[in-house]
Amino acid sequence: MKAVIKGIGGYIPDYILTNQELSTMVDTTDEWIMTRIGVKERRILKEDGLGTSHMGTLAVENLLEKTGISKDDVDMLICATVTPDMLFPATANIICDKVGIKNAWGYDINAGCSGFIFSLSTAASFIESGRAKRIILVTGERMSSITNYQDRTTCPLFGDGAVAMLVEATEDSSVGLMDEILHVDGIGRQYLFQKAGGSMYPPTEETVRNREHYIYQDGQVVFKYAVSRMADVSVEMMERHNLKASDIAYLIPHQANLRIIDATAKRMGLKKDKVLINIEKFGNTAGTSIPLVLWEFEKKFKKGDTLILSAFGAGFTWGALYYKWGYDPE
Repeated sequence: MKAVIKGIGGYIPDYILTNQELSTMVDTTDEWIMTRIGVKERRILKEDGLGTSHMGTLAVENLLEKTGISKDDVDMLICATVTPDMLFPATANIICDKVGIKNAWGYDINAGCSGFIFSLSTAASFIESGRAKRIILVTGERMSSITNYQDRTTCPLFGDGAVAMLVEATEDSSVGLMDEILHVDGIGRQYLFQKAGGSMYPPTEETVRNREHYIYQDGQVVFKYAVSRMADVSVEMMERHNLKASDIAYLIPHQANLRIIDATAKRMGLKKDKVLINIEKFGNTAGTSIPLVLWEFEKKFKKGDTLILSAFGAGFTWGALYYKWGYDPE
């Protein structure tokens, strides 16, 4: 028994934050952002009182409409996010309530920008064990809610969005999640984190005044780790399964930085047409970035296509999935 993705739905906010607008908010330019990161614009959820569950709910509704499955047939809903609506209850529970999913249980997973690959592995474990037959996996981030728009080094990076996937059991051993290599290294807590808001530094007037509820990143250190870890784990996956560049239909990398993506593809020996990228339009949507690529390019994939999904995120967390696409375009 394997776990296979059988449908994808998504939602991105309407508001587009361009580099030109960013340059009026902080000391930066379109040229600086494009040469160092590769982001031209990003989608932002602007409305007050709306969070990740709002986008996740719309993504799930889009998924249900596309696939035609009944809400009552969903066994479990997992939400991968670093920007939950609240610390508790879980955003997964809130999405279930908003959508009207009554027979499922679930919870949130926080694995930074590796959220999707970690949560797909988790969903696959429930499927493969027989404990669930149909899981909705939501990846959603309102990164703008924790982005400091006075920090020129981080504010050009992040955008908002949500994607929902239907993960089901299949007896077809030629498709689905074939293998995974996943890692964590707690040293990352020193270089990429949100300082305040948790139990160590609860919210106070001082933490708000010091802007400690926003993302902090030591860009040079994170870049160094990301380049080596994403490339190493992707090549390791190829070697483990004797995969050549010609065997791989597409690399789906985490959309954090165009230079990191290029370095990973080069190590794998892949040409540009085998690397799917949308960072220019959406920026870094953390754990949502790989699913956002899968959603946008869904019609490019054919049943049996070999995909390598590779990510690196806060923690540090990183890993690669070897995945065989499970259905043909409509």
